Amino acid sequence: MQLVIVESPAKAKTIEKYLGPDYRVLASYGHIRDLPAKDGSVNPDDGFAMEWENYADKAKQLKAIADEAKKADRLILATDPDREGEAISWHVQEVLAKRKALPKDVQRVTFNAITKPAVTQAMANPRELDTDLIDAYRARRALDYLVGFTLSPVLWRKLPGAKSAGRVQSVALRLIVDREREIEAFRSVEYWSVTAAMEQDGTPFTTRLVQWNGQKLDRLSIGNEDDALKAKADVEAGRFSVQSVDTRPATRNPPPPFTTSTLQQEAARKLGFSADHTMRIAQQLYEDGAITYMRTDGVQMDASAISAARAAIANRYDGGYVPDKPRQYQSKAKNAQEAHEAIRPTDFAKDRVGSGDHARLYDLVWKRAMASQMASARMERTTVELADGTGRNVLRATGQVVLFPGYLALYEEGQDDSQDEDAKRLPRLREGDAPAKKDVLAEQHFTQPPPRFSEASLVKRMEELGIGRPSTYASIIKTLKDRTYVRVEKNRFFAEESGRLVTAFLERFFERYVGYDYTAELEEELDDVSGGRAQWQDVLAAFWRDFKPRTSEVMEQKPSEVTAALDQFLAPFLFPEKADGSDPRLCPACGAGQLALRGGRFGAFIACSNYPECKFTRRFAQGGEAAGEDTGPEQLGHDPETGLPVERKSGRFGPYIQLGEGKDAKRASIPKDIGELDLEMALKLLHLPRTIGQHPETGKDIAASIGRYGPYLVHDGKYARLSSTAEVFETGMNAAVVKLAEAAAGGGRPARGAARAPLKVLGAHPRTEAELRLMEGRYGPYVTDGTTNATLPKTVAPDQLTLEEAAQLIDARAAAAPAKPKKKAPAKKAAAKKPAAKKATAKKAAAKE
Repeated sequence: MQLVIVESPAKAKTIEKYLGPDYRVLASYGHIRDLPAKDGSVNPDDGFAMEWENYADKAKQLKAIADEAKKADRLILATDPDREGEAISWHVQEVLAKRKALPKDVQRVTFNAITKPAVTQAMANPRELDTDLIDAYRARRALDYLVGFTLSPVLWRKLPGAKSAGRVQSVALRLIVDREREIEAFRSVEYWSVTAAMEQDGTPFTTRLVQWNGQKLDRLSIGNEDDALKAKADVEAGRFSVQSVDTRPATRNPPPPFTTSTLQQEAARKLGFSADHTMRIAQQLYEDGAITYMRTDGVQMDASAISAARAAIANRYDGGYVPDKPRQYQSKAKNAQEAHEAIRPTDFAKDRVGSGDHARLYDLVWKRAMASQMASARMERTTVELADGTGRNVLRATGQVVLFPGYLALYEEGQDDSQDEDAKRLPRLREGDAPAKKDVLAEQHFTQPPPRFSEASLVKRMEELGIGRPSTYASIIKTLKDRTYVRVEKNRFFAEESGRLVTAFLERFFERYVGYDYTAELEEELDDVSGGRAQWQDVLAAFWRDFKPRTSEVMEQKPSEVTAALDQFLAPFLFPEKADGSDPRLCPACGAGQLALRGGRFGAFIACSNYPECKFTRRFAQGGEAAGEDTGPEQLGHDPETGLPVERKSGRFGPYIQLGEGKDAKRASIPKDIGELDLEMALKLLHLPRTIGQHPETGKDIAASIGRYGPYLVHDGKYARLSSTAEVFETGMNAAVVKLAEAAAGGGRPARGAARAPLKVLGAHPRTEAELRLMEGRYGPYVTDGTTNATLPKTVAPDQLTLEEAAQLIDARAAAAPAKPKKKAPAKKAAAKKPAAKKATAKKAAAKE
C-alpha cells in the first residue's frame, strides 16, 4: 500500500479517485505543527534551534496518518507546490520519524492542477524534499517569531493599548499611515479648464483650450474665475477649424495570465473582493480541479495549455484573433522553484464553473488566460488641433479609433485611479473642417490629494517595493483589519489612531526595521536562501546582531520618556496649527494649561498640564466611537439620596456613568440606543437591576437589567431577551411573564425531530418532475428531491443555485450511488405437520440461511 499526504480532505478525495485501490490518500488539514507561542521557541544562542509543537486539534489526524504509515510500503508527500507546501511535507516527515512510523521509501511529488493527467504525471516523476525551500521557510518563520516575541513585549510595556507588531505587517501599516500624512499635508490649488463641445457628421466630441492669446496652457495656467470667463468668451466668439490632424498607429499587447498578486488586484478592482476572499475562493476552485495552483509568481503557461488556449480562441473567434506564434511571458521571480505556472483554467473549453463568487472569479481567470494568447489590438491614436481665425487660440481633442480589437474583444485590464483620456472616440476629421460648436464651458477644479489605498493599489505598491511576498498579502491585510489599526470605507484604507500611534512608535524607536528599503533587502536575502545562494542561519544572525540590542535599549527607557518622544513626533497630527494662529496646545477647559500626550493603564490620552486642578482629557488611539473626542468628566448632577456627584466619563470600553469617587464608586455603561443622557436616566442605569415584581406562579422575583449581550429579563435562573434599553424600564408584569414563557418554549423554534423548512423551493425537476428543495443540513446546504440528497459543492453559492444546476447535482448523485441489493423474498413456511400420536417431540431443525 502507498500512502499519499495532501493538505485538504477535498483534495484527498479527488486524488484517491484518480490513483486507484493501491493508494491511500489522507489530509493533514494544513500545517500540523508550529512554534509554540512562548519565549524560547527559537534559540539564537544555539544556532537558532527551533522547538516545534504539534497542534492539539490535529492529534486525531496525526494518529491516523501514523497508523497508515506503519502499514505503507511507500510515503508520497503531495502537498502544495510552494514553500509552505514543502514545509508541511517536511513537518509530516519529521513527526512520522519521531513516532518511528516513517516508511523507508519517502518521495515528494508536486502538481499545479488537480486533474488526472497532472496527478498521474507527477506520481511518475517523484523527487526528494527541497532543503533550500525548507530552510527558507524556517528562516521566515524564525524571523517573524523573533520580531513578534521581541518587539511586541516592548510595545505592551512602553505603549499601553498597543496590540502587536510584525515584520511585514508594520511596514504595510506604515504605507497606509504615510499616505494619510500626504493627504493631510496636501494643500489644494484652484484651477479652471475651458472646454468646447463640438460635433462633426453627427458625432459629438470634446475639445480643450490649450493655447490662449498666443500663450500655451498647462493644467494650472488659468487660476481664477475672471481669466476663465475671459477665455470662455474668446472661444465662444471664435470660429474654429481643423489646423492639424496627427494620426499614429498604436498596438496594445495583452497582459500575461494571473499571478497571485495580479489576481488579488484585479479581483479587488472588478469584483470588489478582498485579498483574503479572493484567495479563499481560488483555493476552492483549485481543489475542485477548475484552475491551477493559485500561489505563484510565474506568468508562463504549460505548452499544452497554450495549445489548448489557442484552439479555444480559434473555435470562439476567427483565425485573425490567434497570433502566428504562441506568446511567451517571462517571470520576474528570482527562484525558478517558486515561479510556478501562472494561474489558468485546467480546461479552456469550460467558460463557466460554479456559481456566485466562484463563477465570477473563474470567469476572470479564464478570460485573462485566454486573452494572454490572443492577437494584439490595433488602433489609431489621433490628436486634432483647431485654431480660430487669429491663430492665437487653439483647441485640442485626443482620442483613438480601434481598427482591430484583438484581445480587447474578450478582456480589458482594470485600472486603480487613473483614466486614459486617449480612450475617447473621435470622428473622422480633415484639415480645414469646421465642426459645429455646441457649447463652451468654464469649470472650476481643485488639485486633489493622492488617493487612499484600495486593496488592489496597496497590493500593487507592496509588490513594487518588494515588501513581503504575494502569498502573504491576504493575511497581512487581514491582520491590519483585525487589529483595528485600519478601517475600510468605500473600499479605501483609513489609518486609525491606534495604527498611527504604533507606526509613530516604530518610526521613532525602530526606524530601520520599518524602512521600505531595508524590508525589501531582507526579502531578497530570504529569496537567496530559497534559491540556495545564502545560508539561513547566517541571515538570521545578521538580523539579530543589531535588532536585539536595539530592543534592549528601548526597554530600558522610562514610559514617560517614550510618551514625551511620541508627543513631539505626533505633534503636527495631535495639535495641528489653528487658522487664527492661537496656541494649538492650549487647554480648552481651563484656558491656561498645555496639552500633551500621556500614557495610562488603558492606553494613550491627551491631558492638561494643570492636572489635578484641571481634569480635561481626550482619548487617543483607544478605539471606540468616542476616540479623538473631548472626554473630560461631564457632571450630570447629584444623587438626591446620597448627595454624591454623577459624572459621565469615557474609559477603555466606551462611555460610562460614575456615582461617587474612588474604590467605592458605582459605575454603569451607557447603552448605544440611549439618545440624550440626563441625570434621571443616569440614575436609572446606576440602580439596575430593576425588580418588576413576583411571578404569579412561583412567587420569585422577575428582574430587568442590561448585560454583556444587551437588555434582558431574568426569573429563577432563566432568561428572556429584550429588544431595547427602553424595555428594561417599561416592561410590566404581564408582558414579562409572556416573554419568559415564550423564551422557555424555545422562541418559536421547531421542536426536535420536526421537519425543517426548506431554504428555497427550486421547482420541479425538468426530467423526473419531482420537487427540488434547497435545505440546510448538518454539514452544509444540500438539494433533495425527496429520495436523493446532493451536497452543494464549495464552488456553488446557495443563493445563486438554479433549478437546472440542482437537477444536475441530483442526477449525478443518483448515478454515483451504488445500486441497492434486492431483498430476497422470504421463504414460504412449510405447513406444520401434526405430531404422530404417542411419539416423542421432535427436535427443531436448524433454520437454513
